[in-house]
Amino acid sequence: MLNFPRRKKDVNVASDKPKEVRQILDEQIEAGLNEFNRSNLGLFISAFAAGLEVGFSVLFMCTLYSLFGGTISTESLHLYLALSYPIGFIFVIIGRSELFTEHTALAILPVLSGSVRLKQLFKLWGTVYSGNLIGGYVFSFLISEIGNQVGFIEPSSYAYLAHHMVDYDWKTILLSALLAGWMMGLLGWLVTSAQETLSRIFVIILVTFIIGVAGLHHCIVGSIEVFLGVITSDEITFTDYLRFQVWATIGNAIGGAVFVAILKYSHVRLNK
Repeated sequence: MLNFPRRKKDVNVASDKPKEVRQILDEQIEAGLNEFNRSNLGLFISAFAAGLEVGFSVLFMCTLYSLFGGTISTESLHLYLALSYPIGFIFVIIGRSELFTEHTALAILPVLSGSVRLKQLFKLWGTVYSGNLIGGYVFSFLISEIGNQVGFIEPSSYAYLAHHMVDYDWKTILLSALLAGWMMGLLGWLVTSAQETLSRIFVIILVTFIIGVAGLHHCIVGSIEVFLGVITSDEITFTDYLRFQVWATIGNAIGGAVFVAILKYSHVRLNK
């Protein structure tokens, strides 16, 4: 029997098939292991860069508020701000910087597979989280100074965004952050399943737009929003910041770790 070479068209068709769930899990575990193998300094610098880059979402929101606040309806303004929310996430995720809310799901998978100890997980989380926060603080000081000097940001925009994060009780912040962490964990899963950059960008825009339009609490972007309010307005106190940050971080971690990492891992392993 003659074996004809496979046509190029058939190869392309095969490569266009969606990834199997097990393949996605294996890729996520491998990606998580790669993070554990990086140097602490390299990981921290990447996380610091992510804290800076995700701040462009806040910069864009403040700019749009300054342009349209008071001239359009509250509902339209909210939609505009939500549409600007994904920009920083595109920079971070496509640029391969390290964002804490991705690591809550990604980094726990090697622990579940038995490749990494829990102590190493908390160390990695701490490195990424601190790098993100410090990068966000630097970005906050930067745009609070430049925005006021150049005049493209209305100072009242900082307090406006901060109030949308802190004007809730702790339980609401926790549950809202849980949903946001859940969605960020799903985002990491979907980005891994996508095979093209444009597909990944679309997924990032879709998921983070939902987080933005729903007003869910993200502990890194929200940190920049609230910290800007603290350093530019008397309406937002440092106590407000701490209360937000604690509950948003806990909620994001639970959402990413439990509702994505553990459930997805269990689903795949139980279907062996």
